Amino acid sequence: MCCRYYIERADPTLIQMADVARNSSLLRRIQERDARPLSVEGEVYPGSIAPVIASSRSGHKTCFPMIWGYRLEHRPLLLNARVETASVKPLFALSWKAHRCVIPASWYYEWEHFMRPNGKRESGEKYMIQPSGARITWLSGLYRMEDGLPHFVILTRPPSEELSFIHDRMPLMIREDDIDEWISPDGKPDEIAYRAVTDLCFEKAGT
Repeated sequence: MCCRYYIERADPTLIQMADVARNSSLLRRIQERDARPLSVEGEVYPGSIAPVIASSRSGHKTCFPMIWGYRLEHRPLLLNARVETASVKPLFALSWKAHRCVIPASWYYEWEHFMRPNGKRESGEKYMIQPSGARITWLSGLYRMEDGLPHFVILTRPPSEELSFIHDRMPLMIREDDIDEWISPDGKPDEIAYRAVTDLCFEKAGT
């Protein structure tokens, strides 16, 4: 799963994308109902308003402010969707076909999960994880409109072998060259997901 990621403010590409989202009229509409600021640096939490790359109505790639998490009646905020079933689950199927997005980050966080001898599942160390040699982590996602405002979830997949000791899921991270096709309604998401980034580096994040 993915329930926290980080944006480095010093990165010029991330700054540019944040500026596009900040100047969007959509941000003003969102903040009329949710007064929180746009998350442009530091840790991004569930429910945050964050810059997200998607296709505009005219078919151009741009960066929109979106709210992290689908809101479901009588359920906690839904943050993730499994890539293996997103195309067939009623909640995600339409978004899988036409509303795919990319969430730019510097890295994401995951907490080590392990089983105690008594069978109780617990969390351990916090890790920073990103593609090896990468400056930006491109997290794949889906979005939908809720009461006229865009909400997104991050897609997850089984972990690469070296991350399996941390968690049994990890975000689906795509290559920068695949962004345009991923967000295009005419793109082939299954093929892009198949060639997703799996060469990752990680280190303990500390407290």
